Amino acid sequence: MGRQLALGAHALRAGIVDVFTWRFSFSEFIKQCGFMATTSVLPTLLVAIPIGVIVSIQVSNIAGQIGANSFSGAATGLGVVRQGAPLVTSLLLAGAVGSAIAADLGSRTIREEVDAMRVMGVDPVERLVAPRLFACVLVSFLLCGFVCFVGFVTGYVFNVYFQGGTPGSYTGTFASFASPSDLVFALIKAVIFGVIVAVVACDRGLNAQGGPAGVANSVNAAVVNSVILLFAVNVVLTQVFALIEPPRVV
Repeated sequence: MGRQLALGAHALRAGIVDVFTWRFSFSEFIKQCGFMATTSVLPTLLVAIPIGVIVSIQVSNIAGQIGANSFSGAATGLGVVRQGAPLVTSLLLAGAVGSAIAADLGSRTIREEVDAMRVMGVDPVERLVAPRLFACVLVSFLLCGFVCFVGFVTGYVFNVYFQGGTPGSYTGTFASFASPSDLVFALIKAVIFGVIVAVVACDRGLNAQGGPAGVANSVNAAVVNSVILLFAVNVVLTQVFALIEPPRVV
């Protein structure tokens, strides 16, 4: 954990300094952004749609039992925005992007490319980790907004056309209970989750040992550690947001 914190701090500091001194590897950053986007957009879309449907079904059933069908829009929309979108984004990044980063850097480490970079005076954190970290943050930010939109629209369509809800009550209750801070906090969570996924994957890749089997173990450890950290940090961030932004009373 301490090693990963040190790596994350080093990568953030090196990336920010390199951007302002025009030493940042923008070509690697753009390449990683394209790779992460093409790898994760379709799986994220295929997961976001069922998440919106499942939340809509469960919320509508509970709301119907207590006679509060008009509030299903608020509950569904807020559930997707506050929890569903950041978690779906982070889990897809950990599974698709984090594993690819760990495999790539692990292979470079096993082939001693990383050691060769250090011998030539090239900092592998600046050259390899910082571009991937910044790319993962950007892609996570954009994917979270995409999942919020897709999840809300999916819940709306399913509630209105399959569960007998009314468009006005769905959007009206959501507008009454939701606020811009909900979306802002979801995007902040996505950025933090992107940092966690990138740092854990890079750390596991740069510390791979034991040949090809070590690379496979690094990929497995990167995904498992990322998922555990993501859920633990999500609990803390959710509690912090509840203290900063108390529930609205309408």
